[in-house]
Amino acid sequence: MPVTQDLIMATLKKVALPGGANLVDADLVRALTVQDGTISFVIEAPDAATAQSWAHIESEAKAALEALEGVEKVSIVMTAHGPSAPKPAAQTSSGEPPSLKIGRHPTPQQGKQGVPGVKHILAIASGKGGVGKSTVSANLAVALARQGRKVGLLDADIYGPSQPRMMGVNKRPASPDGKTIEPLHAHGVTLMSIGFMIPDGEAVVWRGPMLMGAMQQMLGQVAWGELDVLLIDMPPGTGDVQLTLGQKTELTGALVVSTPQDVALIDARRGISMFEKLKVPVLGLIENMSTYVCPNCGHEEHIFGHGGVADEATKIGVPLLAELPLALEARLAGDNGVPVAATDSPLAAPYDALAKRLVETGVA
Repeated sequence: MPVTQDLIMATLKKVALPGGANLVDADLVRALTVQDGTISFVIEAPDAATAQSWAHIESEAKAALEALEGVEKVSIVMTAHGPSAPKPAAQTSSGEPPSLKIGRHPTPQQGKQGVPGVKHILAIASGKGGVGKSTVSANLAVALARQGRKVGLLDADIYGPSQPRMMGVNKRPASPDGKTIEPLHAHGVTLMSIGFMIPDGEAVVWRGPMLMGAMQQMLGQVAWGELDVLLIDMPPGTGDVQLTLGQKTELTGALVVSTPQDVALIDARRGISMFEKLKVPVLGLIENMSTYVCPNCGHEEHIFGHGGVADEATKIGVPLLAELPLALEARLAGDNGVPVAATDSPLAAPYDALAKRLVETGVA
């Protein structure tokens, strides 16, 4: 019987954690690979203290896998994503935990600043809405986490936050002291979105200064922890949020998402021009909705045209990083809060390839 990822996950599901959960249901298994009888993966504990206390969990998982027929070696790395211990929540005079409000006028800042503990910051941008930028951001974040990277995802689309739905998380972050924001976690990714801070369906009605202040808060006051890469899901266009991030944040670079159609490319060029003016390097272009394959007959169709993004990438001298398909399964996965990159679907492969490429080039 061949050793498959499904068999491995089924075996790890039997490894119980304190409290009754298991490694798989608690979503703690990362970067699982199996090749020539060798199994390798990462167990991502909630914090350093928990990781130290889980030595028996690691041993039990290793023994269970080594007992499978065809397994010659098991390599497990135990890591911790969050802080070593939770901070006690401060109390107000009424005895309630303090409430932190997002949205204020920006505070003065000298020059561009990074985010403490974050090695790389990538902006995922598009010139217009509707090209699937948020879907790409969510799936890329999950794909990078599956590569073993420590990944953060900031939903900077203030007026239309979609990451809470796509990542399957919708609760208010904690604030232990009324200043620090504790981010949320899903599919191995650390998350923050304005969508967590407002009731579902409620509009954000802010002018530019409030947007700029909110971005400062979500970058500087969120306890992101140690991250290899922070992805910022930008709003479409070239407005206040893009200008604030480009002028005030040390961005490693930008990835520009577009469909192949001419209208989308016209707007994508404006976004590229904006990053050039802000002296933010464009690391490459991503062609989304590149092809559609009929699930019934297998016929392949280029609904939005073909090759336009590749030609644009060649014209401006940057790589075409990925050609991602248009598929109903990817849309349904996002609507259900489980990005397709978090599954074993063949549609996860293009995102895995994109994530590997970014890791290999040293920007993630």
